This record gives sequence, structure tokens and C-alpha cells, in this order.
Amino acid sequence: MSNTQPEFVWTEQDQRAVDSSRVLAADAVEKIGSGHPGTAMSLAPAAYLLFQRHLRHDPSDPDWAGRDRFILSPGHTSLTLYLQLFFSGYGVEMKDLESLRASGSLTPGHPEYGHTPGVEMTTGPLGQGLASSVGFAYSQRRLRGMFDADAQAGTSPFDHRIYVIASDGDLQEGVTSEASSLAGHQQLGNLVVIYDDNKISIEDDTDVAFTEDVLARYEAYGWHTQRVDWTKTGQYVEDVAELDSAVRNAEQETGKPSIIALRTIIGFPSPTKQNTGGIHGSKLGTEELAGLKEILGFDPDQSFMLDDAVLAHVREVGARGAKAHAEWDAAFAAWRERTPAELVAQYDRINRGEFPDGWLNALPTFEAGKDKSTRQASGEVINALAPELPELWGGSADLAGSNNTTIEGAKSFNPVEFTTKSWKADLAGRVLHFGIREHAAAAIVNGIVTSSTLRAYSGTFLIFSDYQRPAIRLSALMGIPSIYVWTHDSIGLGEDGPTHQPVEQLAALRAIPKLDVIRPADANEVAQAWRRMLEIQDHPTGIVLTRQNVPTFPRGEDGFASAELASRGGYTLKDASNGAPEVILIGTGSEVQLAVEAQSALEAEGVPTRVVSMPSVEWFRDQSAEYRELVLPRAVRARVAVEAASSQGWHEWVGDLGRLVTLDHFGASADYKTLYSDFGITAEAVAQAGRDSLAATRS
Repeated sequence: MSNTQPEFVWTEQDQRAVDSSRVLAADAVEKIGSGHPGTAMSLAPAAYLLFQRHLRHDPSDPDWAGRDRFILSPGHTSLTLYLQLFFSGYGVEMKDLESLRASGSLTPGHPEYGHTPGVEMTTGPLGQGLASSVGFAYSQRRLRGMFDADAQAGTSPFDHRIYVIASDGDLQEGVTSEASSLAGHQQLGNLVVIYDDNKISIEDDTDVAFTEDVLARYEAYGWHTQRVDWTKTGQYVEDVAELDSAVRNAEQETGKPSIIALRTIIGFPSPTKQNTGGIHGSKLGTEELAGLKEILGFDPDQSFMLDDAVLAHVREVGARGAKAHAEWDAAFAAWRERTPAELVAQYDRINRGEFPDGWLNALPTFEAGKDKSTRQASGEVINALAPELPELWGGSADLAGSNNTTIEGAKSFNPVEFTTKSWKADLAGRVLHFGIREHAAAAIVNGIVTSSTLRAYSGTFLIFSDYQRPAIRLSALMGIPSIYVWTHDSIGLGEDGPTHQPVEQLAALRAIPKLDVIRPADANEVAQAWRRMLEIQDHPTGIVLTRQNVPTFPRGEDGFASAELASRGGYTLKDASNGAPEVILIGTGSEVQLAVEAQSALEAEGVPTRVVSMPSVEWFRDQSAEYRELVLPRAVRARVAVEAASSQGWHEWVGDLGRLVTLDHFGASADYKTLYSDFGITAEAVAQAGRDSLAATRS
């Protein structure tokens, strides 16, 4: 690594711009009466340095593929980002700063993906930004390996860096420990983190809870570490040149991710509130704000002021960005010329989010009469589609053999020295190994699909979706197509006992807006579920799969409908013998077979009965009212829902006279057949519930 660095120049206009951003941050919070001014004030030099001197970006094209990515992990200090977007010319203007946190403004309380140009991801919950940034780095390396693997380092149009600002709060959250450990293991040299070591949080001095040596921890993770301490002289001196040098050192370190601990004083140079928790999440107040402006040479009686000359100076970054963009365009054109046409066409297709012609022909059809667990079917579907869809990749949180997530014959996404007896590693491999880090797995997949058009999935047991929930919720909030594979979906996993048997998880996941939860009944529903999940590109999906074998229904025979209808979320799997049901039995997953058995019993008694498979209540709810009425006619009020999980949510579908065969208590350790019998989740119970519901409609 060369120690030669360009001469650092910091002009009066640069300093005036930084000081202006401090005052604007204080003004914005003062006007709305809430927010977080302190960090935006003290981080102003660091953010300015990144956007003006290091980040390769073009404000006129926020989605430019060749850009570097910037992630503000402590989203509460959103002004740190908004001010640089304003300075750079992303379309955020002074009126937007004046409308901080106001309804409909471009400057909400936390940065929101898809809402404000230049915001790469939603960063509200602490830790998510830094953890997801690891996924950003994953996707960059995978894309480069797919399309330009032989290019010299730093010469490919697929090369870019990911810059992150993180806080004490981010570093305390467990998800960053998980993800940072993986980043070090993966040797992600394109990841640069500035850690704002200001030692203040909401409860004031972080010494009350956070005294570890963060850099020692990150060195142990395998990161390149540096410290820049602006308090080291006993006076507070913002040595921007030292920080610039540290960032350049980090950029030259290509074999490790880098973290720079930057010691700042929060709220500097506020006269009395700097270095206190009082400036972390509250406005300065009239006197303190006036004092700040006087210290920095601004008129205390003026608000939201910026010298035209300063604005013109900072907006020059747009011209530099346009130049970098033009140079990248030339490099990209050269790549297209030297690259085989088939590979270029593949890149273009993936970049457009389109599918190859005939890809559905690879979707397997499973033979009726052969029992198969839906997790096994899912693995077979993944492997059938993988040759057609090179953009599809993923893996498990150390449960690959149980989750059936491995693309057979594919290499592991790992530095080559981590090849093992079982796994051959490649920097651009296709099989992800998250280790026992469920939360990081979800966050990393979020980063992959947010920053690229690659399709990625993570696998774990359904019970451990609890560990992933913050990242799951964030994927739904951002509207990104993360895919979750959850196996061992019920008491059907048996002997592992109640700690591993999900009860409330399905209801909890279904409560998340914009998340589709799919629990297929058999192998052919699994295939159709994967088809639909891959076609969905504007929100996340999660497929919920059995450990135990379930019947594969004879589609098109004996009255069983086509599995293609599973993509509608709910459908008539097997209708009443006369086509006019008096009872409707609704099931999901492994319990659909119980509904089918119960139908036979009721039909034998002369009760016309319909079986409805409802793999996804979200997909069914999205259907037209006419279709929903066709499947669940309102006139048929005798209904039963059966699912080996919490009853919560099922009353919507069975109504006031319906009955539920569900599980509203924890499981136990025994073989699954014993548990289903002991807990009353049986075909007999479903049939009896149907009789009871029918009787209720006649009383």
C-alpha cells in the first residue's frame, strides 16, 4: 500500500460551508421543535469531506450504477445526510431543510429509501445501516465476479466503494457485531466506516454502559483500524487533513474492511450544550442557538441563510461528479465491447429486472402419491431454477442441510483460502454462509437487493425469524424483494421441543405490512410459490416449509385443482361433490392434508364440503372481490380454519360462526404424530369443527 497521498487543501470556503451546515442543522431542529442537531453539527466536517473529496457520485443521476454508496447508519442524525444532499444538488433545497420532519417533505425524521434522492437505504433502527452495508459490499463483489472477474483491481466499471458513518449506538447493537464479523471474514476491502466516537447517547455519557475498546474488537474481526482523535491535544481541533489521510489509507487497504474511530465532541461548537446528552435529541433553544451563530460568525437574527458564494462552491461537486460519470461511461462502453455478447445481454436482462425466455420451463412438477417435505421440494426448485437465473443466490444461517438452500455444485462466496473439505470457495461464489447469525443474514440480504438487481435469500428455522424481525420489517418498509426461507414450521419438527416449535411466529409475520408469508401445502405449491416470489420485485416474501413429509396431491385428478392457483394465495383445492358446499375447510401447509381427510368424512355423511388451500393470506387478500367470493362465498358461513399455530388472524376468514383448529400454547418434545394427536390437530377434529360450525349456522 502506497503512503503517497495528494496534498490536502482546505479553503476558507470549505470551512464556511461546514460551519453553514452546522447552523442550518440547528435552525432546522429549532423550527420543528424536535430532532437531533448535535451529531449533525459535530459530523459536519466528516460528511462534507466524504461528499466533496471521496465519494464518487453524480447528483444529477442518483441511481448511476457506477456510483459509490453512502450509508448514514445513525438515521436519527438525518440532517448529516440531508445537508450534503442539499450542498451537492440532489434536489433537496433550502425549503426542504425548513420542512424537516414535516408531513410529505423530502426530509423526514430518518432517511427513507425511495423517498429522498440520494438516500441508499432506510436507516431508522440503529445497527441496520452498518449491517446492511455488508450486503452492499457482497453484491458489488458478486456482480464484478459475474461480469468482469479478470479486470485488474480498481479498473472495472463494477468497482465501487461503500462508505458508512456509524455511531456509538450502531456499534452497541448486536446485529453490527454479527455483520462486522462476516465483513472481516469476507475481507471486504471496499467497505469504509467512519465511527463517530463522541461518547454521548440519550442517557448522556456512554461510560454508563459502553466502555469496550471498539477498535480492538474490530481488529479481532479482521478489520483495518485507525484512530483520529480531535481531542488529543487537550483542545478540540478538527484536523480534517488527518481524517482525509485516514480515509485515503482505508481506500488503499483492499484486503480488509476499514473502520476509522473519529473522536468528536457532539454539538461542537455550541457554547454550553456541546458534549452533553442535552444536544443529542433536542433543539438548542433560543439563547444557545444565538450563541452558536455568534461563535461561527453568523447573524443570530437570521435563520436558514447561506452565502451564494458558498452554495456555488459546494455545488461544484456536481461538475466533478459529471466528469467521473463520463469516465465511467467510457469504461463501461469499453467493457461492453470486450465482453462476449451473451454475457452483456445477461447483464442487461438482470439490470432490467427481467427473466430469461422460457425460464418457467425449468420449474419442476412433482409426482403425486410420493410424500415429500416442502423444505426438500424448495431445495429442488431452487436447484432447478438456478441454471436459468444466475442472479439468484443465497444460503443459510448454518442450517443449509436443514433449510435445503444450497445451490448444488456452486462455489461458496468466500475468499479462496476458506475452501474446506465440503465447500470450494470463490470470491464471487454463489452459496452464502452466514454462520449462526440470523439477524445479520437478513440485513445482508437487504443490502444485496437494495443495492443491486440480484435476487438473494437467507434461510433459517421459522422460530429464529424472531431474531431477524427488525431487518424483515425494514425490508417491508423499504419495499425491497428480500426472500426469506423458513423451515421447521410447526410442532411437526417434533422431538426438538417447544424452544424450536413456532407457535406465534406466523401470526406475527403476517402482521407486518407489505410482507408476503407463504406456507405451501405440498411440493407443487412450493414450485408455484417460488415462481411468484421471484416475480415480486417491490416487497419481501417469506416461504414457510415443513420438516416432515406431506402428501403430494394428484393435481388434475380426483377433483384436485392445479397448483398454479397457489399464486392467488387461496383457491379451491378440492370442491364439494355437488359444487355447492355447505362447509368450507381452510388450511395451510401441512394441515391441508387434514382438511382433505376431513372432507372425505363429511362428504360420507352427506355434507357437501369444500377444501380451500390458503398458502398466503396476503396474496389472497390482493385478489379481486369477485375471486374471493368465488372461493369463499359469503353465503357459506360454516367454515373451519386449521393451522398448527396461533389462532390469531383466522377469524377474518371463518367469521363469527366459524371454528378454529389451531394451537394457542407452546409445544412439547415428542414425535410429530404424537404431538398432533395430543394437541387435537387431527382430521377428526377438523371434521367435528365442521359439524359444529354447520350446526351453529342452523340454530
